[in-house]
Formats: sequence, C-alpha cells, structure tokens
Amino acid sequence: MGRLVGIVFVALLGVVAFSNQDWRTASREPAGISLSPDLITDAVIEVYAADAFSWRGWFAVHTWIAVKPEMAEEYTVYEVVGWRVRQGQPALRTYTTKTPDRYWYGAKPEKLLSVQGVKASALIPQITDAVSRYPWANEYQVFPGPNSNTFPAWIGLQVPELELNLPFSAIGSGYASNKSEPR
Repeated sequence: MGRLVGIVFVALLGVVAFSNQDWRTASREPAGISLSPDLITDAVIEVYAADAFSWRGWFAVHTWIAVKPEMAEEYTVYEVVGWRVRQGQPALRTYTTKTPDRYWYGAKPEKLLSVQGVKASALIPQITDAVSRYPWANEYQVFPGPNSNTFPAWIGLQVPELELNLPFSAIGSGYASNKSEPR
C-alpha cells in the first residue's frame, strides 16, 4: 500500500510540475546536435524526436525530418503539428532554418537518424516527393493518428533506403502502415 501511495504522489507531483509549464515560454533553443550548414557542405538528412509537450511527454514523442541539400545554407524542416489544423491551416508544416535541432517546447531532442553525403543527396529528392504526396497533410488526430509520428513513419515507408526506425514512444507511427489512404 505504501508503494502505491508513493507512485500516486510522484504521478501527481509530475502533473503539477508539467501543468506549470507554459508552451509560450518553453525553450525552443537549438540543442547543438545538428550538423551546422555553416561548417558542412555535404547533403544531410536528420530525423529528431523529443518528448511531447506537457504530460504527453511521459509516454510519447514528437518527431520531425530535416534535409539540407549539398551546399545549402539552411535545412528544410518537415513536421506535422496538430494545433495548425485547429487554426484552419495544414497539419504539415515546412520551414527553413540553420538549427533543425531546436527543443520541442522545453524537451531536448534526440537525433534518431543522420545520413550524409552521396546517399543523402540521392534520398533528398525522394523525401521531397514523398512529402508532397503525404495523404494526411490536412489532418491530425492524437490517437490512433494521423499525427506528428505518422508523418515520418509514412516518409520512411515511401523511402525505405532511408532505413528510418522510430522509437516505440512514437505513438501514431503505426497508423502509416495500417492505412493506405486518408479517411
């Protein structure tokens, strides 16, 4: 019984701690783990995961893909974000930056994949094409998907040479392999 009380206390403490975070003030600083486009001229593909915001981070991650063609001065980042749909925008977001490894609203990202050089140069056009064909670009559902993890999983299925393996905590990644068309 004492152990159960301890577990409940820790869980409640975590809820209180997470509920005090404000997404508007949470860190979005670079984590310093991406390859700098100022220092590397080779083509680069990187995939990142960071704990989801607030209590969701206890069991789920948010994932995104960044590509930098050879000689490019910035990365193009592709990600799916649910709040965009609520605002009448596509869930699929594309932007350019020198720092694709930014904290995900307070959570430090982990690099899941890094491909460089000739292989990256060959795969970037395939990734770009797959992004343009992503069937759920305007949809978002936390569970079972499509969500932020469905997107890179779907890209990985379209470009198997990428050899992308998402972690178990990438909830919604299985949606991509279970569905061939949008609902």
